[in-house]
Amino acid sequence: PTSAQVSVVPHSGRFCYTLDNDLLTTEQRQFYEDNGYLLIKKLVSDEDIERFRKEFLRICKREVNPPGAMIMKDESLRSQFGQSEKVVNKVQDFQEDQELFRYCTLPEVLKYVECFTGPNIMAMHTMLINKLPDSDKQTFLHPMHQDLHYFPFRPASRIVCSWTAMERADQDNGCLVVQPGTHKTSLKPHGYPDWEGKTNKLFHGLLDEDEKTPKVHLVMEKGDTVFFHPLLIHGSGINRTSGFRKSISCHFASSECYYIDVKNTSQEHLEKELEEMVRKKYNATSVELKDIWNFRARLVQGERINL
Repeated sequence: PTSAQVSVVPHSGRFCYTLDNDLLTTEQRQFYEDNGYLLIKKLVSDEDIERFRKEFLRICKREVNPPGAMIMKDESLRSQFGQSEKVVNKVQDFQEDQELFRYCTLPEVLKYVECFTGPNIMAMHTMLINKLPDSDKQTFLHPMHQDLHYFPFRPASRIVCSWTAMERADQDNGCLVVQPGTHKTSLKPHGYPDWEGKTNKLFHGLLDEDEKTPKVHLVMEKGDTVFFHPLLIHGSGINRTSGFRKSISCHFASSECYYIDVKNTSQEHLEKELEEMVRKKYNATSVELKDIWNFRARLVQGERINL
């Protein structure tokens, strides 16, 4: 079974997924309502993106080692390239890295986030993705999934992802692929796809994907930012170029959201896997999913209420 607690919070008027605000046009709100995502062109400056890129390279070279960050690598490339961006696929949980975490506090990002979460905003989950060239092995293909599968907090409608392209993203280098309107569906069962030798740790995907559902490839330029609902089904293709496809993202949630117990839901096996990973990494005897998220979470605007 999947958690029953994924229904949207009803609001007055015609909009369920955005809050009344002075920023979004009626057309933008309706687009998000219908499709579950909204693309804002050139939102983050070239200057900020270059600062994030430089910090990522410092992390790759081990010049900085942010506490709590998970550095994901293609170990098969290390002997060839050593410590460099040619090996690191993702920096996850960079909340302790002052430079990268600036992304989560950018006023131009937060003013849009507030349209979905309200004024009390928590940064819950952070990632800088460096999609490596991957034309043959398809190692870094991310299966179609719903982000809410990873989150033990609700309501879903007060959670939003901000995802910014750090360079042009298109079908050649593995841009985001979304299935418009799927944010109106329930949370579906996820697990590791049946791709022998092609699965990454925690890269869960839908166990029963409807191939007939229309897909849209989000072609984005440097600085373009897409905001999307945690139930929107999405993924990304492989990078068929010789370069890298970088993006930086944060999942934000209203601090008025609350934790749920995922026992006896489709999220239970993820909880066990994540807890086991944290126990091994920190040599901890006991850890709970709520503790992991409390460690990641940071207040970025307003006041902290529940999360």
